[in-house]
Amino acid sequence: MGASPLLLANAEFGRRAVTLGLGAAFAAAALPVRASGTLRGFHDVRDHGAKGDGKTIDSPAINRAVMAAAKAGGGTVIVPPGRYLCFSIRLKDNITLVLSPGSVIVAADPDTHGRNYDLPEGAFEEQFTDFGVYHNHTSLIYGDGVSNVAIVGKGLIHGLGLEREGPGPRWHGMPGFRSPQSLGLTPEQARLTDPAEREQQGRGNKAVAFKESRNVLLRDFTILQGGHFAVYVLGCSNVTLDNLTVDTDRDGIDVDCCRNVRIAHCIVNAHKDDAICLKSSYALNRRIVCEDVTVIGCKTSGYALGSVLDGSYRKSDYVSTDKVGVLGRIKLGTDSVGGFRNVLVTDCICENSRGLQMGAIDGGTLEDVTFSNITMRNIVNHPLFVRLSARQRAPAGAPVATVRRVRFSDINVSGADGRYPCGIVGIEDKAIEDVTLADVHVRCSGGGTAEDAARVPPERRNSSLEPSFMGTLPAFGLYVRHARGIAAKEVSFTTGQPDARPAIVLDDVAGAQIDGVRTSAPVVRAVEATRSSEVQVGSVALVA
Repeated sequence: MGASPLLLANAEFGRRAVTLGLGAAFAAAALPVRASGTLRGFHDVRDHGAKGDGKTIDSPAINRAVMAAAKAGGGTVIVPPGRYLCFSIRLKDNITLVLSPGSVIVAADPDTHGRNYDLPEGAFEEQFTDFGVYHNHTSLIYGDGVSNVAIVGKGLIHGLGLEREGPGPRWHGMPGFRSPQSLGLTPEQARLTDPAEREQQGRGNKAVAFKESRNVLLRDFTILQGGHFAVYVLGCSNVTLDNLTVDTDRDGIDVDCCRNVRIAHCIVNAHKDDAICLKSSYALNRRIVCEDVTVIGCKTSGYALGSVLDGSYRKSDYVSTDKVGVLGRIKLGTDSVGGFRNVLVTDCICENSRGLQMGAIDGGTLEDVTFSNITMRNIVNHPLFVRLSARQRAPAGAPVATVRRVRFSDINVSGADGRYPCGIVGIEDKAIEDVTLADVHVRCSGGGTAEDAARVPPERRNSSLEPSFMGTLPAFGLYVRHARGIAAKEVSFTTGQPDARPAIVLDDVAGAQIDGVRTSAPVVRAVEATRSSEVQVGSVALVA
């Protein structure tokens, strides 16, 4: 899974060349590098005019180095120590960009240095996602339709001049929407009638982005303040993101409509948005499944911007628009037109953030997803939540989504907010199917009242993925509504304060197996079921 052996070998050769010198690097190189003609040479950006003084705009020189390597059939572009002020850097086939230790690529500020980022591409009759998702060229470093590309090294990308906001979607579900065709305009002309979109011309909003590319490797570098999206990978295959550190105030790593992706050993701090997010949007004007993705050994959080990099881990005072708190989570969703399948998230640590969240809300199918061996501390909302709804931000006629075969195992949660238990929530006309919790242990604050226990959470068939509209739920451990084939085995749900709610509530559930439960709730009311059938409750034990 992930990048090709030759790409990995070439990237390692580039890294060694910076630290050991060319001779030693070649002697230690893997056989594919020594035998291959794809690594044509080294191109120091200073030899192409880059100054690295923090004042000169160095992106033209870096792009000249990239083009020189590309014309030679491929090669390694080295960024030595220094501070390089840049607009868009365009990567090409068979290029390894090496960010040397001590090198900083700084995103230029359009208000100070002019609006010189590459212009947005990809306008369609309807745009179902935010501005920055469609437009890959509005990035500090990007590749569009490239192959065998790597960015490696211990350097820093500082997105100082990148935008973190932008225009929203434009589609038939929005009040007053008219298609470009109905207005007698091309999609690009219609886009530019929007003042908010015109304002984005020449501005950048992503630190690193790849679109419709293959064999991509991102390794070892750091991103600080990455704009709207620190890393966005759209419609790509065979992608490896390894040992990245991202400390930002919007999205960290987004993987959209991709296949065969490995995200490993990354640290992502994103207090105002998602840390690691998988999507299957309609940004390429067609349905594409996001599939065969692994997230392994990562740490996500929602601390204040820059405080992971400086080691202070300061708490953020951000509360988001729903007033719940920080984000910084791992998520599958936001956009789900194409759906998700074959996803594994394992051996991760999540702290001071929202919990694991996933679902399908735009007509896609989410299936065969596993979360395992995860430690979570100080979670500000639901530790685990699976959602199905019918927002249908997709082409007209999209079917209602399907969510099935989801597994949670070996998950330990402490310091969770007692108002928000784990949840599995579908809609009245479409149940979530086949979800299992095994060896899941949640310790929350508790404090729920009898009024909380009597609450009937509101239905919202066309909601987004975010469940905060439901408010405090009538269980402190697990709340399930509109589902079938649910299992909770060898689980524990305990509270720090007395709580009047049951540990587990099942509402409109067909088929459930509950066994091996340890809970703070009295055994006689640990599990409550209404409007449900074929519910089997086995061992339940009271614990402090």
